Amino acid sequence: MDVPRPAFKCFDDDGRLKRSGTVWTASAHIITAVIGSGVLSLAWAIGQLGWIAGPVVMFLFSFVTYYSSTLLSDCYRTGDPVSGKRNYTYMDAVRSILGGFRFKICGLIQYLNLFGITVGYTIAASISMMAIKRSNCFHKSGGKNPCHMSSNPYMIMFGITEILLSQIKDFDQIWWLSIVAAIMSFTYSGIGLALGIIQVAANGVFKGSLTGISIGAVTQTQKIWRTFQALGDIAFAYSYSVVLIEIQDTVRSPPAESKTMKNATRISIAVTTTFYLLCGCMGYAAFGDAAPGNLLTGFGFYNPFWLLDVANAAIVVHLVGAYQVFAQPIFAFIEKQAAARFPDSDLITKEYEIRIPGFRSPYQVNVFRAVYRSGFVVLTTVISMLMPFFNDVVGILGALGFWPLTVYFPVEMYIKQRKVEKWSMKWVCLQMLSCGCLMITVVAGVGSIAGVMLDLKVYKPFKTTY
Repeated sequence: MDVPRPAFKCFDDDGRLKRSGTVWTASAHIITAVIGSGVLSLAWAIGQLGWIAGPVVMFLFSFVTYYSSTLLSDCYRTGDPVSGKRNYTYMDAVRSILGGFRFKICGLIQYLNLFGITVGYTIAASISMMAIKRSNCFHKSGGKNPCHMSSNPYMIMFGITEILLSQIKDFDQIWWLSIVAAIMSFTYSGIGLALGIIQVAANGVFKGSLTGISIGAVTQTQKIWRTFQALGDIAFAYSYSVVLIEIQDTVRSPPAESKTMKNATRISIAVTTTFYLLCGCMGYAAFGDAAPGNLLTGFGFYNPFWLLDVANAAIVVHLVGAYQVFAQPIFAFIEKQAAARFPDSDLITKEYEIRIPGFRSPYQVNVFRAVYRSGFVVLTTVISMLMPFFNDVVGILGALGFWPLTVYFPVEMYIKQRKVEKWSMKWVCLQMLSCGCLMITVVAGVGSIAGVMLDLKVYKPFKTTY
């Protein structure tokens, strides 16, 4: 695309408006994506693995996620890392570097994973909204009222909010939402950590054991399934590779986008791992074998109830933003495909301007975008109502996305991009990493599916109460 010289500085090398993202906005996007509802299940996950295996597994996942993310960031540009052709999405990178059948498989897994994450976030947000209502109800009744309530109205409230926010046109326009969400994630993680420390101090002892929940509290078979599921929960807590390329596409250059992204990844993984270890370990130390599947709602009705309300409100605000971080790539993909197939359709391509009092620029509305995105949010909300069990859904999502999206495709793209020689030491090490992570994904998936099968015997669709 030829750009007039006076306007040249306003555009990047691909003819698009100059990107303005920095290492800090990229870090905010990553932290928003990573420190999601997954942090709430870590005390339970460490409870299944114990004081030795729990932290070790967490460090292992953080290292694998960081290393594979550095490989993936080198794939934002095909060929030369500074001047090569840009890949705007994860799928674009797979198509230009690997191509063919693997591109189609990647797309299926990626968008299924993103869709599942939005369902998981809807469930988690409703649970936190209910926790606020129940904690106030319990406080007013002095603990006499069990305060049972349905999760459905809260899922609908969350869905309506997401319908409104989903009308924001592009991913790079939600940077402010990511920063707010990142602040909220630190808020509720900090409160969870503080409550864990207070509980440990009140107990006067660190609960838990070196090998995790003991046989007797659960059967030997349950212990195995729960251990597998815990791996899936921890994998989910680190899942953001699926939107890494999209985040990198918001970053300005120079310096090279890969350099900025590696710095952002280093900062983000260090921060999130620290928080994860503190929250997970203190939650386990406070509750031992009774560590809840959702840390802040599992603190239940202990005082100070107002602090739990603040924490759960922060979770809801965070998940409102995180939902958009994971949904926007799906929106962009569907709309791009529709525009390519029906380029002359006003329904899909025409933008209508609506003047909003108090705003300088008119708001642009596209009929297809408004209808499709609203329908997407409605679908995720309905599915959340059908299966509102948090822990097992988290485990399945972690298992589904971890090996293929976080490890396999980044490794294969890096090998082809950098022309790593087959059977060389580096090639063997990368393949060993990929195979090891595949085994973790399989056992985590099996454990989580077993958990869902047990949940389905208890829960009734659309009639779930807590």
